[in-house]
Amino acid sequence: MNDFLTRTLSGSLFVLLVVGSIILSPYTFLVVFAAFAMMSVREFHKLTNKAGEVEVSIPLSMVASALLFASSFLHASKLIHYPVFEVYGLFVIIVLVSELFRKKANSIHNWAYFILGQILIALPFALLSFIGHIDHVMYKPLILIAVFVTIWVNDTGAYLFGITFGKHRLFERISPKKSWEGFFGGALAALASGYVFSLFIPELSLFEWFLFSEIIVISGTFGDLIESLLKRTLHVKDSGNAIPGHGGFLDRFDSMLLAAPVIFIYLSFIFLIYK
Repeated sequence: MNDFLTRTLSGSLFVLLVVGSIILSPYTFLVVFAAFAMMSVREFHKLTNKAGEVEVSIPLSMVASALLFASSFLHASKLIHYPVFEVYGLFVIIVLVSELFRKKANSIHNWAYFILGQILIALPFALLSFIGHIDHVMYKPLILIAVFVTIWVNDTGAYLFGITFGKHRLFERISPKKSWEGFFGGALAALASGYVFSLFIPELSLFEWFLFSEIIVISGTFGDLIESLLKRTLHVKDSGNAIPGHGGFLDRFDSMLLAAPVIFIYLSFIFLIYK
């Protein structure tokens, strides 16, 4: 019972922080999600550095992720018209050059894992800023909320259908508990979520919202599996223990890591071509 209460309380606070920071203002979104990006990158490198032969500088990688997020936010929101991504690019060059002075045994591995952390973890967080400013006019918090709510609704539907009807494994080698029945149950629940959002965000038609929901279901499932593959390869159960009962930040944002890039491409196509 204590574990259940801890899990419920920490999960509720996490949801409140995510939703509240997005709704309150674009600046709370900037601060909170830049912190999420930094902590997720930190967890990633703490895991991969344990593998032996890899010694990425975690503080430098965290700063890089914050710079990428801030640059993306400033560019997407058009708050400033000066070059912003150049600052991030210059910092990445500094990180790569710094390996000359660190005198580590496997600098190539350090370069590779640093870049992987930026692409796999930091970039999806950065793309959230573009999703929140998808029409290039004003901040649209409800679309960002829709991304996360759809992920959570899918996870809940997949869990309930999976434990009730699950018999056929979806990807047993990577995640033995996931089933096809759970996958389709989550997809069905996500359609209901899409319908509700269509009532409040008319910029997308009902059909476009249904596509939005199912794209998140598919890409989010693959994002979850990618993080499961990472943990299985490194022989760990959770990416961290920052959120009691739920693991680390990577465990909570795993579906978003692939859903954000794919949904950004989808929404860009919708708004640039049809809107």
